[in-house]
Parts: sequence; structure tokens; C-alpha cells
Amino acid sequence: MEPKENIGFACAYTPLPLIDAAGYAPFRILPVGDFPDQAGQLLHDNLCPHIKRILDRAMSGDLPDLAGAVFINSCDAMRRMADAWIDIHKIDTRKNGRTILIDLPATADSLSISFFRDELVRAADALADWRGKKIEPEAIAASIDKYNEISGLLVQIAQKFRQGRLDGGTAALQKIYNQAATSPFDDTLVRLKQLQDAPDSDAPKNKGVPVFLFGNVMPDPEAFEMIESCGAAIMNDDFCTGSRMFAPIADDDAGDVFSRMAEALLTRQPCARTFDPARPGKIAEDVLNNAKAAQALGVIGHTVKFCDPYLERLPFIREALKNAGMPLLLLEGDCSLRSIGQQKTRIEAFIEMLR
Repeated sequence: MEPKENIGFACAYTPLPLIDAAGYAPFRILPVGDFPDQAGQLLHDNLCPHIKRILDRAMSGDLPDLAGAVFINSCDAMRRMADAWIDIHKIDTRKNGRTILIDLPATADSLSISFFRDELVRAADALADWRGKKIEPEAIAASIDKYNEISGLLVQIAQKFRQGRLDGGTAALQKIYNQAATSPFDDTLVRLKQLQDAPDSDAPKNKGVPVFLFGNVMPDPEAFEMIESCGAAIMNDDFCTGSRMFAPIADDDAGDVFSRMAEALLTRQPCARTFDPARPGKIAEDVLNNAKAAQALGVIGHTVKFCDPYLERLPFIREALKNAGMPLLLLEGDCSLRSIGQQKTRIEAFIEMLR
């Protein structure tokens, strides 16, 4: 079978089944690697490091060939990145600068879901134009089924890792998330089924202090390794580069495939930029409930610098956890191992306090 062309994406709200159904392979452009700061030529210094690191990768030639990119207009920084992406591809005409920008509502009410559905239809039409072939609803439904199978397998495999039944701990699990986000659906399914069938490990289980992690992006497996080296046992996480990446899409025969995807994406475990106007502090409740469900003794939050949605929500989270007697450590980074490594002493002190 001929390899599929890659379509780049950078947000967990991206409708991955649409990309697969169009005959492409979704490839998440993760903010990893160590490259010169070239994005600063196009964007302000005080802009989200997640965005700038993605552009640095593109400008350094560190990405595979992409047939195009699907970006989500989830925040101002993401919109600026979409603009800059077009600019850098105008400079280097050897690269394909085709982009689709999907507007993402900030709420999940019925009107927002209807609007987002229309955005997904528009994205499907654009992908079909690129491919030169109409995307049939049956193909989208089949891709949703594959996506949901990946979602279910990842949940089972994450359980095995956290129960110490697979080697490598949370760092190895993050590698699996990264591979799933950068590989064709069919390849991911083969790999995950092999992992599901792998025999249980006889390695000793991590006896560290149980903690829950949350934030926006933390894709580098070595970051998880470093946190666990400080004496922590990561019981669960809520990152858009981790457990939030492959939330399932409901099997609803009553709705069309676009409505199913729109509702599933908008009502999944949200990041800080999506909220319920009637319950602005819901994200704090979610962090606390997830930490309790994971039987964590403490919570570590890791966000990138200049992330306005999280900066606005963090006071709610801090207050909710304080009232519940759940210790919290907040870290801020620039999507580099160097920045989280500088926090090691703080993490060690926090873990020691929890003992």
C-alpha cells in the first residue's frame, strides 16, 4: 500500500477522523527538539512558546513533507501561528503551505455545536479539494470507528503502564501518545494491539508519591521521567499532548457524522480556552475530581509561558485545591527540557512535603 501523505496539525480539537477519511495521515507537529529561535523574526517575543517552537521546527526543516496543515483557531496565538505558517511557506516555495483554519467556539452549547459542525463541513470540503475526491459520510464513519478503537486501546494501555504491567513508566506511555499523534491510524492500531497483547512486566512498580499532572502541553517523555526521578508516581494526567488527545466520539445513529464530531470535540475534557459560562470554575472542579479519582496526594500543574487562558483559570484551580486540602505545585515552562529541569529542586521539595 502506498504511504499516505501527512497533514500537519497542532491542537487536540483537530477533527482527526476527517483527515484520515480524506486519505491523509494526521501528523501532530509537537513542540519538541532544540532549534534556534527563528519564529522571533515573525512573532512577538512574549507569545506562547508552544507556537514558536512549532514554527522553529518548520523553519529548521525538522518536519516530514506535509501535504498541508489543519489549524484550529482556538486562541490568538494559534491564529498568529496560522498566519506565520503561510508566510514561511511563501518564503520557501519548495514546501506546501496549504492550510485550513477551523474556528473553534469557546462554549459547548447547542448553537456552538451547530456552528462548529458547519466548520467541520467546510474543512471536509477543503480536504476533498486537496485530494481531488469527495469524502463520503461512510468513509468518515469508518474513520471515527478506527479513531474510537485507538481511544479505547490507549485507555487500556495507559492503565497497564500505571499499574506497572508494562516497562518504561509514564515516559514510555508519552512516547506511545506521541507515536499515535504522528502516525497513520492503521499503523497506530497495529502498534497498540501489539502492546495490549504484550505480557505483563516483572519490573518493580514505581513506589513514589502519587501525583496528578495537568496543563496544556508536555510532550517530551524525558519531562515525565525527570518528575518521577524526583520521587513521584504519576497516576494520571490531563494534557492535550497526552490523555486528552484521543477522547472517544459517541456512536449516535441519530446524528450525522459532522454533528457527532462537533459535539464530541466540544464536550470532551476541555482545556482552559473552552468553558461553561454558567460554571466558570468548572476546570478547577475537573482538576480536583481527576486528582481524587487518581488517588493522588498532590497535583502538579505545568503550563507554557504567556498562555492567557490558563493564566485566567489558574486562580480558580488554586482556590479549589486549597479549599479541598489538596497540595498544588504550579510550574511554567517554554516547551524545553531545560526549563522543566530548572524546576527540579522545587519538584523534589514538593514531593518531600507530600510524604
